[in-house]
Amino acid sequence: MDINLVNVINQHKASIKVSLTLKEESQQFTKLLFKAFYDCDTDAHKALQDLEHLFVKIRNRACPEIKDKPCKRWEDFKDKIPDLYASLKMDAEAIYNNDPASQSIEEIYLAYPGFFAISIYRMARVFYQLNLPLIPRLMTEYAHSVTGIDIHPGAQIGASFFIDHGTGVVIGETTTIKDSVKIYQGVTLGALTIKKQYQNTKRHPTIEDHVTIYANATILGGDTVIGTGSVIGGNTWLTKSVPSHSVVTHNHQIEIFSKIKKADE
Repeated sequence: MDINLVNVINQHKASIKVSLTLKEESQQFTKLLFKAFYDCDTDAHKALQDLEHLFVKIRNRACPEIKDKPCKRWEDFKDKIPDLYASLKMDAEAIYNNDPASQSIEEIYLAYPGFFAISIYRMARVFYQLNLPLIPRLMTEYAHSVTGIDIHPGAQIGASFFIDHGTGVVIGETTTIKDSVKIYQGVTLGALTIKKQYQNTKRHPTIEDHVTIYANATILGGDTVIGTGSVIGGNTWLTKSVPSHSVVTHNHQIEIFSKIKKADE
């Protein structure tokens, strides 16, 4: 055995103190939480017991300095469950009412990646507000890996949120999204600058009520506000605010011509 190499590896691991077990158990916790909320074949009482046990394990791994102490309790999350249910029901209904392809509310819960990502975001958001380190990010990153939708748990998202298709959606940490907003695949709500010195400032845009943002639009900057009722067209790039009830489009030219030459050419 190469003792020197083992020592180098152990010194490196000691310096960063990363627990992949925490990541794996956080994913397990996230999956069970979703099943406890929605799966008819999952016993809610037993699931809540298992979730509490898992919560204590991942909490103690994420912040060992409070191991076995009462702060950041499972009960703090349980108290939020009725409100979470009400909020997620509104999200599901928004998707069902706005997507002509949806055939039933059950389809939304089972087959829509946008709803799954929103659900995990809202669950993680509760833990984020409890100042529980790492775990909210691990939860939303699990949803990101499954759906391709990246929502930071620090984002503030209002009621009746609809993500259609969803692949490639990015919603940054200080984004504010108000009520009844619809966004499509490839939308980025990002920062205009990524300098570390702006870590504690609002770097991401604000989206007001009843805004629709179509595929592959990019909206950047903490001072950027998209006004109420606006429609942002596909492939647009915005770094400044838009007044209420605006329509923003990206102008481009498309040429269509035949590959078959005429006889006289």
